[in-house]
Amino acid sequence: MQSDLVVLRNKLLAFIAAAIFLGLMMGLVYIDVNWMNNALHETSFTEGAQEVILGLIAGLFFIAAARHAESRSSLQLVGGFFACMLIREMDFLFDDIHHGAWLWFALALATVCLTYAVLHWQSSVSGLAHLLLHPAWNMMAAGLLIILVFSRLFGVEALWQHLLQEGYQRAVKNMAEESCELLGYSFCLFASVRYLRALKSIRQQQPLLVLQQQN
Repeated sequence: MQSDLVVLRNKLLAFIAAAIFLGLMMGLVYIDVNWMNNALHETSFTEGAQEVILGLIAGLFFIAAARHAESRSSLQLVGGFFACMLIREMDFLFDDIHHGAWLWFALALATVCLTYAVLHWQSSVSGLAHLLLHPAWNMMAAGLLIILVFSRLFGVEALWQHLLQEGYQRAVKNMAEESCELLGYSFCLFASVRYLRALKSIRQQQPLLVLQQQN
């Protein structure tokens, strides 16, 4: 009974924490729209939050890859994927070098991560399978679907032009699309934290299991 109450408490606290986080993210959208005069562009609070979240996710997976040798290839592969997404989100910085230069940086990073994963393909497949079987993957997949599919379709300009007609403003479309992306990135962050915490817990338990087997 006591353990059940602990589970209920932890789940409730996690739900409240996620709700507060999402509320804060929507607060950034409100600031961009209401206080910054519809400033939903590359340097807006909303896009900045997306980039920070992507940086956190990539950083967490790269740090975990450095600490977990047995899962290093799969963890750095996932970290590299989100790092490439970050490079794409920050394409405006790379445009100072050359328009579309972000693609070459993303390809270089992807090549390094994929090469390492291929050289250690067995641990890569095993690690990716472990991620896909973990409950956190369901939320991560939902987040990626929101980012890569739903937000793109929801942000089709023709849809908003037909809906708003003479009152069409690009800022409305941008707000809808960027808000969806921010939600998707938030889901990916929640999933990443949950999965990496579970991975850390498994690693901490392994020495105890070894000692028990030896005894």
